[in-house]
Amino acid sequence: MLKFDVLIIGSGLAGMTLALHLAEHRKVALVTKRDLLEGSSTYAQGGIAAVLDTGDSVEAHIQDTLVAGAGLCNEETTRFIVEHSKEAIDWLIELGVPFTKDETHKTGYHLTREGGHSHRRIIHAADATGAAVTSTLGQKIKAHPNITLLEDHIAIDLITSKKLGQPGNRCFGAYVLDKQADEVVTVAAGHTILASGGAGKVYLYTTNPDTATGDGIAMGWRAGCRVSNMEFIQFHPTCLYHPHTKSFLITEAVRGEGGILRLPDGTRFMPAHDARAELAPRDVVARAIDFEMKRHGLDCVYLDISYKPASFIQEHFPNIYAHCLELGIDITKEPIPVVPAVHFTCGGLVTDLSGHTDVDGLYAVGEVACTGLHGANRLASNSLLECMVIGRAAASEILHTQPVELPTIPSWDDSRVTDPDEEVVISHNWDELRRAMWDYVGIVRTNKRLERALNRIKLLSEEINEYYSNFHVSNDLIELRNLVQTAELIVRSALLRKESRGLHYSRDYPDMLAEARDTTLSPGA
Repeated sequence: MLKFDVLIIGSGLAGMTLALHLAEHRKVALVTKRDLLEGSSTYAQGGIAAVLDTGDSVEAHIQDTLVAGAGLCNEETTRFIVEHSKEAIDWLIELGVPFTKDETHKTGYHLTREGGHSHRRIIHAADATGAAVTSTLGQKIKAHPNITLLEDHIAIDLITSKKLGQPGNRCFGAYVLDKQADEVVTVAAGHTILASGGAGKVYLYTTNPDTATGDGIAMGWRAGCRVSNMEFIQFHPTCLYHPHTKSFLITEAVRGEGGILRLPDGTRFMPAHDARAELAPRDVVARAIDFEMKRHGLDCVYLDISYKPASFIQEHFPNIYAHCLELGIDITKEPIPVVPAVHFTCGGLVTDLSGHTDVDGLYAVGEVACTGLHGANRLASNSLLECMVIGRAAASEILHTQPVELPTIPSWDDSRVTDPDEEVVISHNWDELRRAMWDYVGIVRTNKRLERALNRIKLLSEEINEYYSNFHVSNDLIELRNLVQTAELIVRSALLRKESRGLHYSRDYPDMLAEARDTTLSPGA
């Protein structure tokens, strides 16, 4: 058994922020499914929203967030996160993150604008902000003597007093599969933090990396945490459409810098859908693209920034330019083929402003959590900001609590299971689940589609749980078990919302109700 003061599950910006803030005073274990830098944070292109310019204001950023969130944002949460945005950026600059400079701007940095924002307030490192941030923080993590990095380890389930047959419900760590050794390790800790990201892989097409399988949401739910607003799945409007590339995102900033969405014949279509045209929030743009694709029977639409000078494009979007060029698309001369793809899980485990969940000693930070910031639709570039602000708040809270005495924790018992006879069960169910979610729980929904999805999910769930009970755990089995649980929570939440709001658009309930209410599910209810 491994013992630590704090166990952090997930190594994106939320997990890294926590580890670095805690490690001066606590012994920390950082568990990550692949290597340290494999996760959604690393793939974030656009940047981080923060009030840095004197022409901007905290009130304007709050207002933009509330408008995008379609009445469901928690105003207290939004204010707290936006008010702490500048100090979060200052911390990254202090650590050496190489944000793109602009000597002509009074901040000294280039600020871009994205859909839904009323000001230029996105600080970025060219078009690869996530990679710049995580590689800088990753070096600090690897060099820190108080941080034990467990790469190629995947958490199976949380260890709680309830599961140990003790009173109350407190978390004492997790059982974790060491994938290299193929053995389950008990990691005990007084405080456990889920920073495991979202659930994009529940769907067939997503901009998320393969690691985004809803693990933290599913583990938290099984441990006794409520979830909120799981129906709000954000589709990024512009994922590169090409047979030889997977999940390549075309950042919102391309539209922010003047990119125009066109049909194959060159017709611009966004002004017909919304007065803000290409700068409308993501839910509006994704629905417009979905509508045009279905209406014209298209495989994709086109994002055109080729009318800008080639030097401007190469300077602002060097990675997108290079990647498209490898595929034979010169974005300085021709438009980019794009389609919507699942991008962000706006709901998650219910937490307060310090990341507390309903289970004592268990915190959730980042995309796995639902703080109320994102409401019914996340505003572009608010997510990395949330990771840092709530991460710092959770670390502060933990540092002000007394050390926890750990109980006796039994080792993982796999004496009654065998090696699986057929791995095809996992791959088949994985494909069936993701296709059902894409076909029935997509950008436009109906009750009939949602009920079809739920019926399939229930059958898959029974089959997967029987498989889990009888066979040795593997990475794919753990992820599939979590995917099917998360999918069920998404569909159940969607069925409860009898209106269209933000990212949840129902043909059966096309209007928005006067009162905005969270959809909250409780385990056992």
